[in-house]
Amino acid sequence: MRLQDPVTELRGVGPKKAEALSKLHIETVEDLIRLLPRTYEDRRQVTPIAQLEAGKTVTVMGRVEKLIDNYYRRGRKQMLRVLVSDETGALDILFFNARFLKRAFQVGRTYAFYGTVTETGRGRSLVHPQFTPAEEREEGILPIYPLTRGISQREMRAWQRLAEEVYPQIEEDLPEEIIDGEFTDGGLMDPASALRNLHFPEDRESYLRAKYRMIFDELFVLQTGILAVRNRSSAGRGIAFSREPVEEEYISSMPFPLTGAQRRVVKEIMDDLVSERAMNRLVQGDVGSGKTAVAQIAMYKAVRSGYQAVLMAPTEILARQHYQGIREDFSRHGIEVGFLSGSMKAAERRQVLEGLCDGSIHVLVGTHAVIQPEVSFKRLGLVITDEQHRFGVDQRIRLREKGGDSSEEPNVLVMTATPIPRTLAVVLYGDLDISVIDEMPPGRTPIATRSTDESHREDCYRFAQRQMEQGRQVYVVTPLIEESDSMDVRSAEAVAEELSTRFDGRHGCGFFCVALLHGNMKQAEKDRIMEEFHDGQIDLLVSTVVIEVGINVPNATVMIMENAERFGLAQMHQLRGRVGRGTSKSFCFLISQGSSEVARQRGEIMEKSTDGFFIAEEDLKLRGPGDIFGTRQHGLPALYIADLVRHAEILQEAREKAQKLVKEDPELSRPEHAPLRSRVLRLFGGELSLDL
Repeated sequence: MRLQDPVTELRGVGPKKAEALSKLHIETVEDLIRLLPRTYEDRRQVTPIAQLEAGKTVTVMGRVEKLIDNYYRRGRKQMLRVLVSDETGALDILFFNARFLKRAFQVGRTYAFYGTVTETGRGRSLVHPQFTPAEEREEGILPIYPLTRGISQREMRAWQRLAEEVYPQIEEDLPEEIIDGEFTDGGLMDPASALRNLHFPEDRESYLRAKYRMIFDELFVLQTGILAVRNRSSAGRGIAFSREPVEEEYISSMPFPLTGAQRRVVKEIMDDLVSERAMNRLVQGDVGSGKTAVAQIAMYKAVRSGYQAVLMAPTEILARQHYQGIREDFSRHGIEVGFLSGSMKAAERRQVLEGLCDGSIHVLVGTHAVIQPEVSFKRLGLVITDEQHRFGVDQRIRLREKGGDSSEEPNVLVMTATPIPRTLAVVLYGDLDISVIDEMPPGRTPIATRSTDESHREDCYRFAQRQMEQGRQVYVVTPLIEESDSMDVRSAEAVAEELSTRFDGRHGCGFFCVALLHGNMKQAEKDRIMEEFHDGQIDLLVSTVVIEVGINVPNATVMIMENAERFGLAQMHQLRGRVGRGTSKSFCFLISQGSSEVARQRGEIMEKSTDGFFIAEEDLKLRGPGDIFGTRQHGLPALYIADLVRHAEILQEAREKAQKLVKEDPELSRPEHAPLRSRVLRLFGGELSLDL
């Protein structure tokens, strides 16, 4: 058997089992052995019935004495009671709504039961334990795998045992200087031994060494790949802009002074732009911190240096808002600004494309349409993407390549209003230098936030009504578009219908225009509704999270989030940022269903802080990175065992070692680095257009 053999080579894996395994992304024997256990069950000890303690998870060996098939009369809930005994006492085994299991037991036969001891009115019992005839009992520390329908734990363990014969074929792909590095246990465990000890641990020490190896392995290869991409991004000669401080002309004409944080970030950008190394910089800043102003200063520098600039935004409404503001500001300086989107008419589009080619358009603002093949610039020097987490890395590279065939690469500036904890930013944006605008302009009033439950919903809506009576506008956000049978959640459609009836003028509340917005609408319809809300024709907008990015309505002063427990902290902060954009005091109400501890913690954090970076750190602690940022949308490989929060120290160690290696061998071209290079290309190559 070989690593790349199809999984059907294993005894017991036929077409149906193979189809089920494919849902776990298992096609080959190697895929199988890299499916790691999510936890373990210790079945080494058998506990006598007389020594059972409530709350303890145990293995019990018991002889079936009697089967009692009865009902709970209240609610007619079915119950199967299996009375078992050993030399020390008797025990009830209970199964609810599973009377079919009566056929699985034989009176007089001994079975092994594994479960948690429960204290009931009749004494101690096991409720819905795992069980097997005593002679078929699995002993030891058993791995428990993430499975899918049609695959049992017993089958998976059996296949993993059969696959052990391929372990000698697993080759070491980390360089020797990494394996023998300064680790506390004298070096890294080899990958074959690590996998074997993760599936079937020999002892605690071996298990811990194996786990460390695999965590470090994932993080080291991830960091090496990111650094290699960064090395490639900055390897080419960048376009160096004029060293004359032409940007000061624009800064002095701005209607407001820059904050200290903005000035610091502008200096970092200008230092990049005048160097011969292509800029690749991420600018993080909370909603309202002034990222767009910083981007416009960079654009001005590009144009005054004889180059063109392009800004790409994820939605048409956001792109148009950028276009309108930038065109108004730049028109006073004789700078021509163009707009490009997929919904434009052919004649308008052709005129813009011609202007880019002949250089008469200095700055282009648009959506994904700007990376289409037919878009070509005369002299592109600066590429800016807004809300970077909405784009893949490959899209950024495609936009940068619009610079043409020149050996000089355009400078790249990436903006995001989604605050990202430093630990996560190092991974997600490892190919970028990072700048942070961590200061808000003076005069901004913090948004008053209140976390509450359903009993105060009416108070929230009465408050919103009073705001609308004063001419203000309101957002109501829900997690779902339609009602769901599986979730008790207020949907956007139901809330919109309810509020439309409430504010139709016939129920003593006055007439207010209510509209519904969600992601399943056609883009033209979404744009129309957002524009009408922006223009004040709509008083109350019921929406899903589609408004998280891409709408700026200074007159909106109230944000109500239904089922707030369904949103993460970072997402709630982004949604809250839709209000508080004007001069009037703004308010946010978080209405949660139920009273879970996590919902309570989130509510307290949102009430006491409007600092997006603090909130992002807290969100990372509560939820973990996988729930906040799907790594696939960034073009990064998934992490199967490593956790960027819990394993932050290992991440730092892996990054330091990866930095040292890539610095010494930027192309991973040394013979001893060939296996690592092959693995990095396999993981990153297709998605990141890596060309080592």
